[in-house]
Amino acid sequence: MQILKLLSEEVFDFSRDQMVTQKVKTMKESLNSEFAAIYHLCEFILEHSQRPSLLKVTLQTLQRFLTWIPLGFIFSTNLVDTLLNKFFPEQQFRNDTLDCLTEIGSLSDLEPEYDPLFRKLFSGFLARLGSIFSPETNLVLPFENGSEEDCIFIQRLALFLSGFLKAHLKALETPDTQQSLITGLFYLVRVSEVDDVEIFRICLEAWHMLAHDLYQTENEIKARSGGNSVLNLGSNGSCSNGAASRKYMYGPVLTGVRQVMIAKMAKPEEVLIVEDENGDIVRETTKDTDVIAQYKTMRETLVYLTHLNCDDTESIMLSKLTGQVDGTEWSWNNLNTLCWAIGSISGAMTEDEEKRFLVTVIKDLLGMCEQKRGKDNKAVIASNIMYVVGQYPRFLKAHWKFLKTVVNKLFEFMHEVHPGVQDMACDTFLKIATKCKRKFVTLQTDERVPFIVELVDTMPTIVSDLEPHQIQAFYEAVGIMMSDKGPAVTVDRGELLKKLMTMPNRRWQEIMEGAKANVESLIEPSIVKEIIKILKTNNKTCGAIGSIYAQQLQTFFMDLLNVYRVYSERISLTIAQQGPGATQLSLVRTMRSAKKEVLRLLIVFIQKSGPPEADPLAVAQGFIPPVLDPILGDYQRNIPNARDPEVLTLFTTVVEKLKGHVLSEVPKIMAAVFECTLQMITVNFEDFPEHRIRFFEFIRAINTHCFQALFNIPPEHQKLVVDSVVWAMKHTERNISDTGLNILHELLNNVAKTPDIAQGFYQQYLLALIQDVFAVMTDRLHKSGFKMHATLLRQMFHLVQMNQVTVPLFDPTNAPVGQTNPSFLREHISNLLIQSFPNLTRSQVSKFVDGMFDLNMDLPSFKTHLRDFLIQLKEFSTEDNSGLFGEEQDAQQRQQLEAQQAHRSAVPGLMKPSEIIDDDL
Repeated sequence: MQILKLLSEEVFDFSRDQMVTQKVKTMKESLNSEFAAIYHLCEFILEHSQRPSLLKVTLQTLQRFLTWIPLGFIFSTNLVDTLLNKFFPEQQFRNDTLDCLTEIGSLSDLEPEYDPLFRKLFSGFLARLGSIFSPETNLVLPFENGSEEDCIFIQRLALFLSGFLKAHLKALETPDTQQSLITGLFYLVRVSEVDDVEIFRICLEAWHMLAHDLYQTENEIKARSGGNSVLNLGSNGSCSNGAASRKYMYGPVLTGVRQVMIAKMAKPEEVLIVEDENGDIVRETTKDTDVIAQYKTMRETLVYLTHLNCDDTESIMLSKLTGQVDGTEWSWNNLNTLCWAIGSISGAMTEDEEKRFLVTVIKDLLGMCEQKRGKDNKAVIASNIMYVVGQYPRFLKAHWKFLKTVVNKLFEFMHEVHPGVQDMACDTFLKIATKCKRKFVTLQTDERVPFIVELVDTMPTIVSDLEPHQIQAFYEAVGIMMSDKGPAVTVDRGELLKKLMTMPNRRWQEIMEGAKANVESLIEPSIVKEIIKILKTNNKTCGAIGSIYAQQLQTFFMDLLNVYRVYSERISLTIAQQGPGATQLSLVRTMRSAKKEVLRLLIVFIQKSGPPEADPLAVAQGFIPPVLDPILGDYQRNIPNARDPEVLTLFTTVVEKLKGHVLSEVPKIMAAVFECTLQMITVNFEDFPEHRIRFFEFIRAINTHCFQALFNIPPEHQKLVVDSVVWAMKHTERNISDTGLNILHELLNNVAKTPDIAQGFYQQYLLALIQDVFAVMTDRLHKSGFKMHATLLRQMFHLVQMNQVTVPLFDPTNAPVGQTNPSFLREHISNLLIQSFPNLTRSQVSKFVDGMFDLNMDLPSFKTHLRDFLIQLKEFSTEDNSGLFGEEQDAQQRQQLEAQQAHRSAVPGLMKPSEIIDDDL
């Protein structure tokens, strides 16, 4: 028996990745033909043996074979009866028997003729289970105090019920087995309640499937009957057809499921405060991806359950909240799971239901925060208030007084020194500012001025206890509010920005005054760190507020460049004195961080620039000339290890955003960064990965937006540009090789549109480019780029075939009379392929090359032609060529994602508020 068990595992369980499909199939067929003998041996032992150890191993062996044996051995024999009536009642065999029954019960996608047999199995199983414990039995304590065998039994019961219901739910929805189905579900509710994460996750899959299935049914009924929506499925609507009764049939079970979901709700990732193993409330340090995934499934399940009966969900939640307020059920865990569940159903109620529900919830939570004593208690309540209000922007937007109360409460929490509370307060404030920004910058009922005016005035007090990163988040939130330029916004945004930046500007001014007296003060580590903080605050504000930030940047732009120059010179001096290793010195690294923050601020400003405050022409004229020497000159002069890749990002952004306005400056920019960066990245494929990708993005930006500038640089640099694109194409990093292919495609398109340079370009580069693309396509390392390889080859071959290349691609002095570019290229490529792939015959090559020149081939046909050729190459024949079909696989994945997204968008509440784009903002 042990040998047979191991054999089944070897062939069907452990061999999936090691054994070729044909071998598995052959062995399976062999075992199938011999299984009668195996089955009769098992049957004989189960009927006649009295040895428990032999019976146990026989049941275990049988379980391994049940996943694949012919169905006749299961349903045309007395196997099921033997398992149910002889072995399941015996405690020593119960768990192994349940394993066998789980395998049988989970068999799916079978013919309808098997449904009665599954119904009989399910009813018989429940009858036997009822003699062990009833569906009303609370299993929490028995599981906690039970033996290891008892715990394994509960886990396997979860697997049986969950697997059976997922496979045969519809088959059990008959008048005869309806009661058995409901009983089975009540058993699953009891199993779901036990305190074991793995068991709960098994049950959760079944509950998610059931809730989704019932929601879909209700939705279809509503659609057929012309109902407006499924938002209020808890109402007593009279649906006459049979399907409508499904929801009501499951009603009592679903109430139990809702209670379990609410009591066991997993922690959302927005909550930063957790209870550690010592029972202390601390700030979370790492994200648990399993818990996040569980929360997502539980959230979706609870949203479906809320749609199915909103009143029941609300009633359970408010009842549990009452238990928290009056103290009868108070505990950190009970309050946490309840509030996480309340936050998770945002959007699943109608606005009126949501208003009624949330007014009670928020009032009770705020009241608890005032009443409860103890630092940890207050921290737990605070984190739950913040999580709940952050999930309901629709309610807050519609109720200004609640919104104002909530925000003022957040300001209180910002003075709470408990770890995590301040972070959550800033995060929640940022979330609310993003979703409700117009409420803060327009005049509200019973208010003297817009809220933001008071906020900016009292800001020093509000942020007085916050850490630098929290202050930066606060500035970002206020910047987002001020970014609203809607017609109802009447505040003076420029004046508000000036007031908002008073604190960082005052500190900046103090530092600059000190530098005027002694420039060495800028090198003090504490001052460098202060400068970094100020720049980060400006960066967050600029990214949030948009182009009006130009007014703030003007106040310290030249100071900024001077600080950059001072740090650049000091870093260069230190490296000159102490060698390249100086880049690792603490002070040098801090000064480089400050330089990077200057660059990041300028990058964000350029990205956000736009009329009327920062017109592209004005930015190009006022911004570019002053930065050329401090930034570009420093980059060019420094040693490779001290060059910041952010410089390349900055000038990529400049070209992408300002386009033709910087055309005249591009040759200067390229002269400073091009050759020195190319020398850094062409030594090998590994060093300077950041510079590598940023460099090619820079080339792509110039090619796209300032193409003409590529031919205003010296010819040797033009050749370097093309060589660098080829180098990128050959790169083993996929994102870099893809960028190189895209640059070449765009370059060829731009050249074709520019007749005065096209022919010279073709004569110098076209033949070499065709060879390079062929080389990359056939090197077996770049299969993922196949779509673009095909696009480029088709483009270049068709250029030649259509006689758009009028200059000779060959040397006219050595060419035969009457030689043309198409005939030359045809012969050249044929010889190249025969030399490179000796296993190809001349007729194969000739047929392939003919196809390359066929102007009637569209891109899909051309790709098929190329793919067929590659697969017949000896080098490709023994490889995994799925990469050549990457485009089709990507398209399939995209379609699946789009279908999922469409479904999530169609069900109110499935998308988090943060994922929804508001049309009115």
